[in-house]
Amino acid sequence: MQETDRVAAIFADAWGLYAEAIEILELGKQRIAAEVAWGATKRATDALILARLSQEPGVVGRTSGALRSLSRSDGAVALLLDGYNSRARYLHGACFYLGDCSPENERVQDIRETADYIREAERLAVN
Repeated sequence: MQETDRVAAIFADAWGLYAEAIEILELGKQRIAAEVAWGATKRATDALILARLSQEPGVVGRTSGALRSLSRSDGAVALLLDGYNSRARYLHGACFYLGDCSPENERVQDIRETADYIREAERLAVN
């Protein structure tokens, strides 16, 4: 598979996870929806890193480090890094792992705004 095809496939996976997160959220399962939205965030970030650095990071630590490196030379990526870290903290860590999804309206907003994150990662992947 060519690199551009792989980037597109990873973004498609991110969008699929986002759709799944919204379906789960509509069933009232916010904690699970938060984790699936985090997965969509991670996959979109992996696609961006592959597009920019020609390497797929794989594990979360490598994704975080590669995104941090990219952010040092690109202010737009630095803004995305803030969103990535916030999602890791609130969706993945607090809501899913600790079961603390409060305030509920903010976690719902975070889940829904995952679409914005994916769109921005896609935009940055081609710049």
